[in-house]
Amino acid sequence: MSKPLSHPEEPSFHSSIQENLKQLSAQLGSPLDELSVMEIYQNACDLLSHLSPSPLTLARVAGTLLVYRIQDTELEEFNWFSTQMKQCLDEEEVEELIESIHRTDAL
Repeated sequence: MSKPLSHPEEPSFHSSIQENLKQLSAQLGSPLDELSVMEIYQNACDLLSHLSPSPLTLARVAGTLLVYRIQDTELEEFNWFSTQMKQCLDEEEVEELIESIHRTDAL
């Protein structure tokens, strides 16, 4: 497990994102325990470890992972997302990837 990404300008954002994940999971009808929330957050950090993302981008990736977990997304789709995320060269590509998976229009 790697260390959480560091953002000296906002030291409490790590716990804020985790708390928001916990609240969101409850709002979606699938409350998660602390360990599950920490696991999702750590997975997001790991996927972005090659970049220096903003807290918002990290939160969006963590939120996407939360939805994948709650919806019991197929492993293949999760693996595809993880692979694509690791190939993103910058934060803009991460944001574009997240936007593309939320579009309902077919390519």
